[in-house]
Amino acid sequence: MYLVDTNVLSERRKGRKADPGVEEFFRHAQEEVFLPVQVAGEIEGGIERLRQRGDHPQAQLLEGWFRSMLAEFSDHVLSFDLDSARIWGILIGVNEQHSIDKQIAAIALLHDLTIVTRNTAHFSGTGARILNPFFSDSQTNRSTDL
Repeated sequence: MYLVDTNVLSERRKGRKADPGVEEFFRHAQEEVFLPVQVAGEIEGGIERLRQRGDHPQAQLLEGWFRSMLAEFSDHVLSFDLDSARIWGILIGVNEQHSIDKQIAAIALLHDLTIVTRNTAHFSGTGARILNPFFSDSQTNRSTDL
């Protein structure tokens, strides 16, 4: 089962222009995909930045898309709870970089999920399994145990 990072979920918004590897991932993973609550926060932050810049039409488009994603994944959103926080504390005790990504890694470790992301380096050294589905990247799209 999989825990999807913001960059992978956002790629879906591109429709036919989305990376074929990401499209293939979602086609095959289907019911095995979960979202960490941090993704909701990051996307809400992006919507708010658009509003602050005065780009209200784009903010509305993104908000509509995001609502549909929340509806699609409503039963597949994982919270950051006390058990996750304890794992996160260990991860940031070792290396404080990419604090939010380490929260995502903690959720993945707690639930034994593979993190699906383009930013594999942000999760390096956490012990979480990682999958980069982007075909356009120079790396392969294989899972790694780090």
